Amino acid sequence: MPRFSVIVPAYQVQAYLAECLESVLSQSYADFELIAVDDRSPDGCGAIIDEYAARDPRVKALHLAENAGLGPARNAGVDEAGGDYLLFLDGDDTLTPHTLRALAARLAATGEPDVLVFDYARTHWDGTTLRNRLADRLTEDGPAPFTLAGRPGLLRVLMVAWNKAYRREFVTREGFRFPPGYYEDTPWTFPVLMAAGSIATLDRVCVHYRQRRRGSILRTTSPRHFDVFDQYDRVFAHLTERPELERWRSELYARMLDHLTTIATRPDRLPRGSHPAFLRRARAHCRRHRAPGTPVPPGFRRALVRHGMHRTFRTLRLAAALRRHARASAGRGKHWLRAVLLRLHYRVQRLLPLRADRALFAADPAPDQGCDPSALEAAFRAHAPHIRTAWLGRPGTAAHFTALARSKYLVHNAGFGPGLVKRPGQVYVQTRQGTPLGHTGLDLQERPAAAHGTDFAGQLREVDQWDYVLSGNRHSTLTWERAHPGGYTTLEYGSPRNDAFQHATSADVAQLRASLGVPEGAVAVLYVPARRDHRRTQTPPLDPARLLGLLGPRFTLLTRAPLGEPPAPGARLVDVSAHPDLPSLCLASDALLTDFSPLMFDYAGLDRPVVLHTGDWDTFRTVRGAYLDLLACPPGPLARTEEEVADVFASGHWRGVRSARLRAAFRERFCPYDDGGAGERVVRHVVLGRPAGLPETVPPGACRPVRSAAEAQVRAPLPSVPQPSGPLPVTEGR
Repeated sequence: MPRFSVIVPAYQVQAYLAECLESVLSQSYADFELIAVDDRSPDGCGAIIDEYAARDPRVKALHLAENAGLGPARNAGVDEAGGDYLLFLDGDDTLTPHTLRALAARLAATGEPDVLVFDYARTHWDGTTLRNRLADRLTEDGPAPFTLAGRPGLLRVLMVAWNKAYRREFVTREGFRFPPGYYEDTPWTFPVLMAAGSIATLDRVCVHYRQRRRGSILRTTSPRHFDVFDQYDRVFAHLTERPELERWRSELYARMLDHLTTIATRPDRLPRGSHPAFLRRARAHCRRHRAPGTPVPPGFRRALVRHGMHRTFRTLRLAAALRRHARASAGRGKHWLRAVLLRLHYRVQRLLPLRADRALFAADPAPDQGCDPSALEAAFRAHAPHIRTAWLGRPGTAAHFTALARSKYLVHNAGFGPGLVKRPGQVYVQTRQGTPLGHTGLDLQERPAAAHGTDFAGQLREVDQWDYVLSGNRHSTLTWERAHPGGYTTLEYGSPRNDAFQHATSADVAQLRASLGVPEGAVAVLYVPARRDHRRTQTPPLDPARLLGLLGPRFTLLTRAPLGEPPAPGARLVDVSAHPDLPSLCLASDALLTDFSPLMFDYAGLDRPVVLHTGDWDTFRTVRGAYLDLLACPPGPLARTEEEVADVFASGHWRGVRSARLRAAFRERFCPYDDGGAGERVVRHVVLGRPAGLPETVPPGACRPVRSAAEAQVRAPLPSVPQPSGPLPVTEGR
């Protein structure tokens, strides 16, 4: 029998679940079992749980047949638990190091109490960590264990299940269960504390409570916040059934009133228009559960909720909104009149009907014919021809705001900026810009050189408007959901811009090479270095002209790196920095030479050789941060110097057997959906509403993208030799 049973319910927390499970499995105290409950999560939670269960015998995986909610998921874990004590941990939170060892020591020191209450800290998206402001209630001074009567202030600590350890025998004997619905912790926490015969405290932060900006159940605007009334009915019914607990009614009444006030006054809880109904029910609840003579907690907001004064509440909210608008209007610059007129035009356009047959596309940098929005526009025209597509023109014009206000579908790979006010009914598709290698989004907060000038708050305001985010692989999905936390849906369907790799023909490749001036029979190497955030000037780490001299006359270098001087006419050095179509450059080349550009993930789907120049990998990883160790899982040969790069190509290693093996493994991991149908899958899901009938994905090994010109020459059949019709001549000496 293990000392602890740690129960982790998981639902739509795939970006955080691995960190949560690791925080338990890496504990210095090893006498525990980890019960991970997949609450029929539609994302990758179930697969992540199974992976951990397969490699660690302490992990027990439970998969519920249908989504039941947090309470029933915890109950399922309790039913499977065999430990002395039960611990609950939400799938997006973490245990601090050595927590289980500290809990075990405190339990032993206090005589195995029914409940041990410990502390927590809130961890915010901006990296700040704030300890529970009521930590003084958890002091270890004084006798222990004790009953609730000896420390009634514990009822004021956050009403959650995960800041306590429960003796399993006590929970089983009392028959405690979590109810369904929101606020399921309320009818669990209060009865548990009141029924416990012995309680102890641990003055230590044991849980990091993640403050998710979006996606947290209790911070989601929903009518299900009305569940709080049913939960408090259960709490007071528990008191009615046990007359000896009646002494706690006054304290529970105060806690209920504070809770209802919080829900009513927070802007991210109740749907628009539902406040009057909520306040009326709050008034009825306060009258029903307040015993005669119960003191009334002071406070203006509490009074509004207790008396259900929804008209006064609405008037105060309107006054606050007017004050905010007045402050925002103050201090406008010299162009305020034009800005005011444009904003007025935008506001008027938002009052007009939404054009359900319009889609607006934009990309950064622009123009870019090979970006995901461009490929997605082609998929719109092919699979949803009833939708009229348009590209965003010059920003800050009346036409710009008209299109922004009236188009139903908005597609971008970066952001429309702070001027966007997303209307009900509009669908915002964020494509991103390839598979992430260097840190992005909130992960850049600890990288000042890479994050210089980044407006994280503005970035997150944009994220709040996304409906869908495209992802090419599981790595991207988990990264986007953690680095750009929001309430969007991730479409892990592949990268639409890579569809061209599966549809192009040998004739297309030949035409592209001719348009770029690549000599016939030459090996075209596409050189794309990554941006160096720590450098003011972006001088390429490899000198293209010198490298070309080392490669020899058989090679042509297509470079997206800035050149000091333009190449001479007819030279084998082609500057393609301004070329607007990156997939076309990939198709025209025979190999990719890069360092840390995310283009390597796209190029791997083309199944052509990739050579990595890793001379300053340690510097890049220190300044920018990296999600992968490229040296451990490269898509091809590694080289640290120009001479080593030249040797890789001269020796043929760039397209050898080992190179192909590395590329195949890389492609399997990062290009699982690059089969030419990514754009179609997105359109069918977003526009046609048919996510259940999407075409089957072709595995990478079964895809046959067009061959490069160099590969076609190598595999070309030998010319046929005419055979003589008569008998072969006899040669002397043979």
